Amino acid sequence: MEVIITVTYLGSMTLILVFSLVQFDLAIQYIRSKKGRAEKPQPALKPGEYPQVTIQLPVYNEKYVVRRLLESVTALEYPKDKFEIQVLDDSTDETSRIIRETMEEMVKKGINITLHHRTKREGYKAGALLDGFKKSAGEFIAIFDADFIPEKDFLLKTLPHFRDPAIGLVQTRWGHVNEKYSLLTRLQAFGLNAHFTVEQVGRSAAGSYINFNGTAGIWRKQCILDGGNWAMDMLSEDLDLSYRSQLKGWKFKYLENVVSPAELPVVIQAIRSQQFRWTKGGAEAARKNLGRVLSSSLKLKNKIHAVFHLLNSTVFPLLLLAAITSIPLLLIKQNKPVYSLFFDLGFIFFIGFLGLSVFYWVSARYFHPDKTLKYYLFHYPLFLAFSMGLSFQNTVAVLEGLFGVRTEFVRTPKFNIQTKKDTLKNKIYIESRVTWQNLIEFFLFLYFLAGVVLGIFFGDYVLVIFHLMLAFGFAGVTYYSLKPLKINA
Repeated sequence: MEVIITVTYLGSMTLILVFSLVQFDLAIQYIRSKKGRAEKPQPALKPGEYPQVTIQLPVYNEKYVVRRLLESVTALEYPKDKFEIQVLDDSTDETSRIIRETMEEMVKKGINITLHHRTKREGYKAGALLDGFKKSAGEFIAIFDADFIPEKDFLLKTLPHFRDPAIGLVQTRWGHVNEKYSLLTRLQAFGLNAHFTVEQVGRSAAGSYINFNGTAGIWRKQCILDGGNWAMDMLSEDLDLSYRSQLKGWKFKYLENVVSPAELPVVIQAIRSQQFRWTKGGAEAARKNLGRVLSSSLKLKNKIHAVFHLLNSTVFPLLLLAAITSIPLLLIKQNKPVYSLFFDLGFIFFIGFLGLSVFYWVSARYFHPDKTLKYYLFHYPLFLAFSMGLSFQNTVAVLEGLFGVRTEFVRTPKFNIQTKKDTLKNKIYIESRVTWQNLIEFFLFLYFLAGVVLGIFFGDYVLVIFHLMLAFGFAGVTYYSLKPLKINA
């Protein structure tokens, strides 16, 4: 048993180390890209160059933000006769009524906007996009989720990049209109900002595959067709089509300096459902596309980036395995000192932690150049702890994704909350209940708290900080998950 526990712990930590080193490499790629020549801005489109564009807005029960979405999209600076708007509505509540009323106003202004309402939510978001695609007239297709508020010049800044016929997608960076609303929104922004700077730019700079983020991007229609169109067999249809298209030879362009503002989830229930969907969808995309990547003609380094990109979500079960086995390992060390050697090798794993720390430091430096240290020291430990606290539910998501367990696409509700003055009072779409996962997470909080006590008792402080962060993370997730929401006060 001692051997099984030790091997499981060391194996998990070794794989986490490798993942961390890949993230460190992306940080290096990002830094190098900034030291190179600044990318020349694309010349603006001339009057005769405006292509036909279809803007797709997939919506499902978003009564608080759908009008804001429609108003922002219809305000885009682009010739009215050169773009159409498809509202892909699967709603079952008054969202549909709000859409129809808003559309009536816009049609009177000469906006080409149509409603595509489905009574059966087949294929969820992917099904809605596929249905709209079949009826689209545009050469290019832009997609915005309900919580986005695109800038007026979105099309003018993205379309010029398609002068390169090899470009199949242009993705923009997400902004956060409510980042300062609460600790939860600040931590989400901290993690997302690292993806939308270091990861996306780092992969681009290395010539590796990047991904469409499901929204705030614009596709060349032919690229979607060549990639096999939207597939309804997984939750991350965006990552799936991204890989299928790039394996066909299409190039993706990421624009770090073009920002598409959006609203972050403000309640833990919404964050959990979003994280579960992203994590499970990533595992599903890996199961479907990993073999194609391994057998492709990609350069070795790009292939490594692609493999770890697709397998990124497997960090959660590795982390949970390492964490759970680390406490028995403490006891084993006390009874059989020969195992102390494995603890002495712990400094090797510290290298991985440093690599991950650099990854997030580079991102923090980009967004907060004047107060990087203060911002980083506050948010980074809390972000790590919060991520650890979600490791159990995300492990469940990964296992379901890898083993092909099908579940419903649970959308992330938004409430048009942008400032601290906004409130959840009288809001619907929030379901607060105790689940079996909440109970296990509370047990894991107690388990890792015991690990802290054991480490102090044995005078072995190597894992005390690790267990303390785990205990804090699971305690925080449990607290926010069970905390009564003030929605009727």
